[in-house]
Amino acid sequence: MTKTYYLTTPIYYVNGKPHIGHAYTSILCDTFARFHRLLGKPVFYITGTDEHGIKVQKAALEQGKEPKAFVDEIVPEFKELWRVLGIQYDHFIRTTDDYHKTVVQKVLSDLEKKGDIYKASYHGWYCTPCESFWTELQLKDGKCPDCNRGVERLEEENYFFKMSTYQKWLIDTIEKNPDFIQPEYRKNEVLGFLKEPLEDLCITRPKARLTWGIEYPGSKDHVVYVWFDALLNYVTGAGYLTDDKKFKSLWPADFQLLGKDILRQHAVFWPIMLKAMGVEMPKLVFAHGWWRIGGAKMSKSVGNVVDPIALVRKYGSDVLRYFLLNEVTLGLDGTYSEDLLVERYSSDLANSLGNLWHRTASMIEKYFDGKIPEGVRGDRFYNPRELWENVSKAVLAHDPREALARIWAVITRANQFVEETKPWALAKDPAQRSELADVLFNLADSVAHVAILLQAFMPETAKRILGRLKIESPEKIHTGSEFSKPLVVTGTLIEKGEPLFPRLDEKTS
Repeated sequence: MTKTYYLTTPIYYVNGKPHIGHAYTSILCDTFARFHRLLGKPVFYITGTDEHGIKVQKAALEQGKEPKAFVDEIVPEFKELWRVLGIQYDHFIRTTDDYHKTVVQKVLSDLEKKGDIYKASYHGWYCTPCESFWTELQLKDGKCPDCNRGVERLEEENYFFKMSTYQKWLIDTIEKNPDFIQPEYRKNEVLGFLKEPLEDLCITRPKARLTWGIEYPGSKDHVVYVWFDALLNYVTGAGYLTDDKKFKSLWPADFQLLGKDILRQHAVFWPIMLKAMGVEMPKLVFAHGWWRIGGAKMSKSVGNVVDPIALVRKYGSDVLRYFLLNEVTLGLDGTYSEDLLVERYSSDLANSLGNLWHRTASMIEKYFDGKIPEGVRGDRFYNPRELWENVSKAVLAHDPREALARIWAVITRANQFVEETKPWALAKDPAQRSELADVLFNLADSVAHVAILLQAFMPETAKRILGRLKIESPEKIHTGSEFSKPLVVTGTLIEKGEPLFPRLDEKTS
């Protein structure tokens, strides 16, 4: 059976509307999914929503709504954002889906029978925003070590998962699989955390405090801890215990992307849960950085989030995709400002890619009646095979910024080639007609090669360029050798169309 490339975003918490941080994670995964499809691989890309827990219950109560009615209103906003951004996911999971809830309860029942879950009284500190318990030693200046908010003292009876049993196994596994947690410095953070004794995980909340959750099997007094519920979506959405054939084709996950603030749950809780379940752990967990605005982390709780749909309406989906993918190396924090986005729009998109297309199409229109002239595919200013290999290498190394840099190097070189060859001067000399044709043929072909690769990063722009060049079946190009052939066809009537990236007037910028 062919292994499908399976990649996941974290499922997003629905206590508020989606923001640019959600967009960033999903755009990254979408780019990797699209590129693997470009390579001809079967792909399964899953995303979804995390709908249980105290924060959702509280948000619903504040609006005078039942939690299910509240989440039913929020979920379509996430789906609409993915539509606007061109996110091509294969499955959207909700933790309120019946099949997910059934499997969660089955997993818990099995783990309890196995002896990995026990019931005990808990005395300690609790952070409501993080929905996490902490010991006295774990507190930072008396506050939650994750969010730096106040904590409250709790004493209650709950169910616990024996994470401590698996601590040595996890340390050994991480050390034997150095690529499991990336970037490497995040792996070192996790190993540092695991130097301290690992506490057993409280996996329920009493209904006296929280009613909105999956009921713990065999107990009418408890619901399942939101993280235990949420993490299992990666297997329930892949067919675990419901579709064995599907699950075997997908699991283990090839790439699990998440924000650095939830790395501990994915690099500690998750592999231990899978080990206890007898399921292979994912191949790679990758933690990306935060987007900051004015020096502070962008977050719903702080209230400094940016609405991605408003940006798309103003600049277009591919502009936002390009900015987020190009502005920061994956794994590091990035700084967002609209002024910076406008700068990239003008310099990289309008003046570089947009200008290359406009000049090329205009000269073909002017000198050859809009038809691709006859030319010879040659490495006059770039090597298509090298471009394919360099971009592929960068994407497979999870470095979309480097991949875009490789593409833009060709765009820059193509614009330089125009200045060097001066087609407008060649057009004045009948003896240079063949050279003029060859120059414009190679320029058109370079734009086609760029557009094929941009299908993963800027799908709408790529589609427009390929359509204007009348490139047939671009989805059939899967290898460097196929990519390296001339893509444009002599005699094809192209469409110059409107500017790919219209100039921004002073009011917009």
